[in-house]
Amino acid sequence: MGLPLAMRAVAAGHDVVGFDVDGQRTSSLQAGRSFIEDISDDEVSAALASGRYRASSDHRDCAGFDTLVITVPTPLREGVPDLSYVEDASRTVARYVRPGCTVVLESTTYPGTTEELVGASLHEISGLTPGLDFHLGYSPERIDPGNDTWRLDNTPKVVAGVNEASLQAVDAFYRELVETTVPVSSPKVAELTKLIENTFRHVNIALANELAVFAADLDIDIWEAIGAASTKPYGFMKFTPGPGVGGHCLPIDPSYLSWQVRRSLGRAFRFVELANDINEHMPDYVVERLMRLLNTKGLALSRCTVLVLGLAYKRNSSDPRESPSAEIIEQLLEMGAEVHVADPHVLESRFVPDGAKCVEVTEAEVASADVVVLVTDHDGFPYDLITEHASLIFDTRARLSGPNVVRL
Repeated sequence: MGLPLAMRAVAAGHDVVGFDVDGQRTSSLQAGRSFIEDISDDEVSAALASGRYRASSDHRDCAGFDTLVITVPTPLREGVPDLSYVEDASRTVARYVRPGCTVVLESTTYPGTTEELVGASLHEISGLTPGLDFHLGYSPERIDPGNDTWRLDNTPKVVAGVNEASLQAVDAFYRELVETTVPVSSPKVAELTKLIENTFRHVNIALANELAVFAADLDIDIWEAIGAASTKPYGFMKFTPGPGVGGHCLPIDPSYLSWQVRRSLGRAFRFVELANDINEHMPDYVVERLMRLLNTKGLALSRCTVLVLGLAYKRNSSDPRESPSAEIIEQLLEMGAEVHVADPHVLESRFVPDGAKCVEVTEAEVASADVVVLVTDHDGFPYDLITEHASLIFDTRARLSGPNVVRL
């Protein structure tokens, strides 16, 4: 989320420093090479050529900022929120905080982080008081990779500040970058807003996944049923099942809310915990269904070649974080299958689980597989070739049809 924001700020006329502790990443940007698909090399090169953008891994280049935005990861470690990146970033930039500047956190986190962690760190090191000496706020990122319709600039941006002056400063900054801002009363409200958005999706996807499991056992086409339900023009929003959830948001963000509720109130957030359980076990179900499907064909998984299509967690994305594909591949390998993997977007071999072979989708590769498993339905896959030459396809995304296709 940091690079799209930087490019947008350059386009709005700001002088921008992109700071990252990863020297390889900043070196790539300095050479005009983007590391995410939504930002092209040409955009980075144009920003560099404008003289208003530079990438740096030297924290001293943070000095003199008017507005600073923290966009670092917030992962889970053994089920517990890991805010070490937020802590490190806050302590790094605290020495450069000065009267009148603005600091904004965008990283997804539990309510209270902006004031209790970021604000406290900045105050401790700088000696300046948030809301009094400098502005402090929160604005949850809303970037949907691969979405050409809803971009950073036309997606409404929630903004908040620790007091009215901070809110005005944060709002003024983002109004230069996006078409619509949505001011709210406090950072806690804005932090909860982001968690509500992702928890809503997480819970409804879990419902669709559990429906898919039961529908299969009842010999009902869940995809047809969901399609029919989605014709209702009110009171229904379409969610579809799949092999599991991935990325930085759904497998992680709802757990931040659940953890905070348990820590602060001593109570379980049952919807989130149940959704976690369902979605986390979808890769197990995919492998189980695949094994049963092969058994009906007289094939043992341990003696099969399986071609897995997709390593990324999302269609037309190169992001493999928390992808259910990795878990599916590892389970197939443990059961003795020979696993071949293809993904036109994830090109780095380090994301392929050990023991699996990275391949291109060719007629020979498809024909030689005992079964093709579609995990991520990238538009770039040659679906006509796949359906024509595959002997058996297990489609977890309802992308394909034909006599050799079995859907989740």
